[in-house]
Amino acid sequence: MLKDRLKEARKKAKKSQKDVVAAVGITQSALSQLETGLVSSSSHLPSIANFLGVDAYWLQTGLGNATPKESGHDDISNITPVKANMAPVLSWVQAGVFTNVESVDITQIEEWLPLPDDCDDCFYLKVQGLSNYPVFHEGDYILVDPTVQYSDMQSGDMIVVRKHEDATFKRLVIETDNSRYLQALNPEFKPNIIPLDEECIFVGEVVDSIRYIYQSKRRSKIKHS
Repeated sequence: MLKDRLKEARKKAKKSQKDVVAAVGITQSALSQLETGLVSSSSHLPSIANFLGVDAYWLQTGLGNATPKESGHDDISNITPVKANMAPVLSWVQAGVFTNVESVDITQIEEWLPLPDDCDDCFYLKVQGLSNYPVFHEGDYILVDPTVQYSDMQSGDMIVVRKHEDATFKRLVIETDNSRYLQALNPEFKPNIIPLDEECIFVGEVVDSIRYIYQSKRRSKIKHS
């Protein structure tokens, strides 16, 4: 099992959990969940494998050899390891009950996308509907940073909020009297204005997006894992 391979690799490398946390950027609680078997996958596994000196495929699956394959070149000392971090694509239902990244059941994630280096706790959502068209198209992926503070948001920022387990993303508007509301970017969408009240819970800021210009029907059926 992953938890056994992970503990075995860490002990052979003579590294503590704190060493792994500091080197990889994973949280202590997330690493503990991996080592106790509470979760069976993580976007940090490739980086953990690289730090512990084991093969990433072996660590994740148990197949192959634990020792990484050696390059045919004599000198690779100048090559910088690449951190292949991935972020989960959450459903809007999962976003509606989101509290923190550790609360997400990794076993329920069906799709992963590349994660920027400076956004370890970010996740993606797949755009549904045309409320923010033409800036955001249906099928786009938005990257959400849940670590930012609502108090730091400015008028015009795109944010994700949840209310009664329903999540949405819209533009934040802050008037001169400090009154706040959400507005759809599509002027034809109704309702165009959504009041912000005490039942609206801030989930995070939309910091980036991905749009696939073309994707074959065969490729669209493949889930990233």
